[in-house]
Amino acid sequence: MLISIDKTDKTPYYLQIFASIKKKILAGEMLDGFVLPSEREMAAAIGVHRNTVTKAYNELKSEGFVASTQGIGYRVQFRMEQNSDTDDGINRSHPLKRKGVHWESYIKEEYLHLESDFDDLYSKSYDAGSISFAGGISSPTVYMKKDIATGIQQILTHSHGTSYFYTPYAGDLTLRKHLAAFLHTKGINASPSGIQVFSEMNQALDFLVTLLLKPGETVIAEEPLSPDVFRTIKLAGGEIITVPVDEDGMICDNLAPLIEKHHPRFIYINSSFQDPTGTCLSLPRRKQLLDLSYQYKVPIIEEDAASDLNYEGLQLPRIKALDGGSNVIYIFSFALTFVPGVSIAFVAGPKRLIDSLSNLVSVRLISLDWLSQKLLAQSFETNLYYQKLQLFQEEYRKKRDRMCGWLDRMKTRGVTYRKPGGGVYIWCKIPSDIDMKLFFHNMEQAGVSFVPGNVFYLDKKRGGSFIRLNYSYPTAEQIDRGMSMIHDYLLAH
Repeated sequence: MLISIDKTDKTPYYLQIFASIKKKILAGEMLDGFVLPSEREMAAAIGVHRNTVTKAYNELKSEGFVASTQGIGYRVQFRMEQNSDTDDGINRSHPLKRKGVHWESYIKEEYLHLESDFDDLYSKSYDAGSISFAGGISSPTVYMKKDIATGIQQILTHSHGTSYFYTPYAGDLTLRKHLAAFLHTKGINASPSGIQVFSEMNQALDFLVTLLLKPGETVIAEEPLSPDVFRTIKLAGGEIITVPVDEDGMICDNLAPLIEKHHPRFIYINSSFQDPTGTCLSLPRRKQLLDLSYQYKVPIIEEDAASDLNYEGLQLPRIKALDGGSNVIYIFSFALTFVPGVSIAFVAGPKRLIDSLSNLVSVRLISLDWLSQKLLAQSFETNLYYQKLQLFQEEYRKKRDRMCGWLDRMKTRGVTYRKPGGGVYIWCKIPSDIDMKLFFHNMEQAGVSFVPGNVFYLDKKRGGSFIRLNYSYPTAEQIDRGMSMIHDYLLAH
């Protein structure tokens, strides 16, 4: 709403404002229900004192052009007032009464009642002053502000033309070249044309599920597993058959009968330092799973966000690196090894699949995030990524050991866990005599957050004695304070 005054005119400013708004109301530019800016906002926009606007609004109110409502402010209601009571005594205001849309009947059922517990935990855990062991976010202390500022400055300095803010639908070509080289370090043969860039792991999975899965079809996945995977498949109308996990990852011995019975569209697996258990699929099971894929012609979607965060021992080859055919679709995320909040993920797979993904991106998006891609490409080009990766590994290993030290003190209370060889999560079992809901509530009230184990199961009655702890994001001092509170609570109950 553009209101101006003529400061050379002798007419008082408040009357000029009154006349200008009145004219717009009478002309139909401001209909009933239009909310006027607050006195402070209007005064700042015009360049007058707030009291001047207040006088103008009071004039409008006294002449029946606007009404004031607590919590809303001033809004136009001129025509409603004019039509409310006529000479014939008939109240004609009822046609103008606003009847709200019944949104519950409009929103699709599957979205209306979409489970949001995990999202609520994730978002609340990063409130100021809280100690978050809930979300999996990279440490904010590895990439410094000057690293990011210098990178952005160099990108803008060396970019030319007005089209540089857009990227091809497959992703920035320079970045895809670097990603192909990055995959070569993992033993995965890939070319830029076989890579599709996305903003994050969840987006990549959503596009893949949209591309591959029809309503009523089945997916085999390990359990426990991130609820994001469950929800994406369920929202697409898919059915999920879960396979339990032990210390060597997904148990593959009885997969063949499941495949023969359910004819899954694909098998989904988080192969390295699995979320939430921190386990790695053993090499024999990787080969076994791949053999089943060849035998039954079932694709494998291999999720990987933590394989580079290996703190002990040799790294296992990715399933994609073992794939002599083209059965494995590989998703990698930089969420744990790059700048927090600068999300980048990618899919590597058969060119026909990648071409179809790019076509789907072209339908859904105007452009992928340009700056994030340029920042990551630059970090590869200057070798900064690998330098920072070493720092991430060193910091996370120390934090893991610090958190495990606290958990060791709780063993006398019955707490059990398996120390992960990498990644960012610890899967802990809490004594069965602890009321998990009360435990979670008290810790939340104290400003400490974690994720209860039941959210990682389709049947929420399972996993009730487990919690998932993340150590990548909190500082060492926060780990000590938060784990101390958990320790004291458990020993007191």
